[in-house]
Parts: sequence; structure tokens; C-alpha cells
Amino acid sequence: MSSAALAWQQFRLERKLFWRNPSAAFFGFVLPMVLLLLLASTVASDPEDLDILIPGIAGMSVMGTTFNSMAYSLTFLREQGILKRLRGTPVPAPAYFAGFLGNAVANAFVQVGLVVLVGHLLYDVTWPRDWFELVVFTIVGVVAFGSLGIALSHFIPNFDSAPAYVNAIFLPAILISGVFYSAESLPASISGVAEALPLKHVIDGFSDAIIDGRGLGHEFGALAVVAAWGAVGLFLAIRGFRWDDER
Repeated sequence: MSSAALAWQQFRLERKLFWRNPSAAFFGFVLPMVLLLLLASTVASDPEDLDILIPGIAGMSVMGTTFNSMAYSLTFLREQGILKRLRGTPVPAPAYFAGFLGNAVANAFVQVGLVVLVGHLLYDVTWPRDWFELVVFTIVGVVAFGSLGIALSHFIPNFDSAPAYVNAIFLPAILISGVFYSAESLPASISGVAEALPLKHVIDGFSDAIIDGRGLGHEFGALAVVAAWGAVGLFLAIRGFRWDDER
């Protein structure tokens, strides 16, 4: 069987395992939708607030389904010895990781699509004005957050401590990056921190793609920041990767 066929089989297996894990499905899909519905219901009378909330929840969903998922999953797989045993199987490592990462990519695209669909059908938020820009920012965001999640997993000592490590980054990031309100209203010091992080720039790209439609060139600076984080994440993810839990 070719490597591509093995990767496809691994992808299908990862999809089945994902849906058989209720907690993963809840935090990956249900929780962002619940937050969207609750918050949108309180600001539905103000279209400007919805124009901030929809791209914000979409950006948060991409980070949650890649950064959080990768950090949790690889910490668990390494601690349980699954990655170490994988090296003794006929499955090539590239095929395994192609299927593993493909699952996170699929989750991110489905989640963004759901946010856009709910925003349009329930709250009359416009369909994306630039679908190409939306896809590009989703792909680059997935690469950046996914690689950073893999890199973070190298520093997590055990699975029990994974939530503390992940949430110590995830929660402050969503609070200062304009997920629930405009980041422009933040103090300059906090806004400067948000500008240095990738989530705000993913949200800015989504906002332009969904609401403004000024084109990818208008958000090229934001795309460059996210791509730079992706490059750093890939370097750290590859350099620090371990198959076992020995330190």
C-alpha cells in the first residue's frame, strides 16, 4: 500500500476516534457553538458587535481545534508509549502524521464553516465576501497553531498537567485578541501583546474575509505575522520532537 493510501487510512481512523470521544467532540464543536449562540443572543440587536463576534469565534475555534488538540493529543500519545510503539510498526511516520494532522485540519475547516453558517442563517451576518482570503487564513492559521501546539507538547511533563499548560496560553490569548470584543478598546500595553501574537491577526484576516472583503493584500501584514509564527512553530516542533517520554 502506498504512503498516500496509508495516510488516508490513518486519517479515516483519526476521524472515527475523534467522534468516539464525546469530550473531544464537545470541546471541539459544541462549546464554540454554545458560546456563539449565547453571546450573539445578547448582542443580536447590534450588527457591529456581531461583525466582531463571528470572526472572533471562528479564530478561537481554529486555535482550539489545532493548538489545544495537538498539545493534548501528543502529550497523551507520548506518555502512553503509543508514539514509541508506532516506530516498530510498518506504518511510515510521515503517513501516520499526515493522517493525524489531517484530522485537525478537517476539524478547523468544519468549525469555521459552522460559525459562518450559523452567523448567516441565525443572525444575518453576510456570507464571506472573500472566500479565498478565508481559506488562506484558515490554512495558515492551522499550520501556525498546530505546529505551536506540537512544540508546546514537548514541554508538558505529563498529561495531567496538560490542561494547565494549554489554558495558561489559550485563555489569555482569546481574552486579549478580540474574540469577544474589538481589540482596539484594550489599553496600549495589552494591545501591543495581542499584536505580537498570531490569534489577533487570524481574527483580523477572518474579519476582512467575512465582513469587509477588501482582499488578501489588505491583510498581508497580518498574514505575514501568522506565517512567521508558523515557521517558528514548525522549527520548534521538529527540533524538539520526541517519540518517547524520556527526558
